[in-house]
Amino acid sequence: MRHDGRELTQLRELTFDTGAIIHHPGSVLVSFGNTKVMVTATVEERVPPFRLDSGGGWMTAEYSMLPASTHSRKRRDKGGTDGRSMEIQRLVGRSLRNVVDVDKLGRRTIHIDCDVIQADGGTRCACISGAYVAVVLCVRALMKKRPGDMKAKKYEDILKGQVAAVSMGILDDKVLTDLNYKEDSAADTDLNLVARKDGSIIEVQGTAEGAPLRRDQLNTMLDEGMEAIARICAAQDAALEAAS
Repeated sequence: MRHDGRELTQLRELTFDTGAIIHHPGSVLVSFGNTKVMVTATVEERVPPFRLDSGGGWMTAEYSMLPASTHSRKRRDKGGTDGRSMEIQRLVGRSLRNVVDVDKLGRRTIHIDCDVIQADGGTRCACISGAYVAVVLCVRALMKKRPGDMKAKKYEDILKGQVAAVSMGILDDKVLTDLNYKEDSAADTDLNLVARKDGSIIEVQGTAEGAPLRRDQLNTMLDEGMEAIARICAAQDAALEAAS
């Protein structure tokens, strides 16, 4: 049993509050326990220069943390995006492009904005998991307009898969699923797993900051992480079904 009463493999309370912003259908307030992130997916009717000759679209992401999202005030990124935020937003973009066929969007860009309202560990995983729901809602709304240059007959044609992410860790020689900040800051190993619903892995980010990571521990983290991904995907499906 963990300090918050969860079992080792138990996720925190997980919610996807769709339609969180009235101006944009592709908006989701995602909560992994006390970690809360506002994720929006919006459409711009143009593409970056390197995609002009492709005939297709693009998808990109931005990540930021509100000043009061952490224990001590975080300064706003007025002089440019800091290194950590840049790394996370690139991860979000890569993860979603893995499951979205941007060539079928026509010449338009989907922007994913991830704004951390409250941070308690696992913000990048919450962003990715919430971004999938936001993108599906955004693409659904886009398809209802039926633009003439869309290369898809229905929104499912644009989606190549379903993606979610979860944080894993080792603390006191035990593998933990979905770490909060207290666990993450004390863990010997922390690992972020990004994977599809079908069980294929998109990205693994892991570091042993304390005791070295054993191969059997890594296997356990991947196995239990994939089980957690399946549960997150089920929650995504339920939220999308309720929003349809």
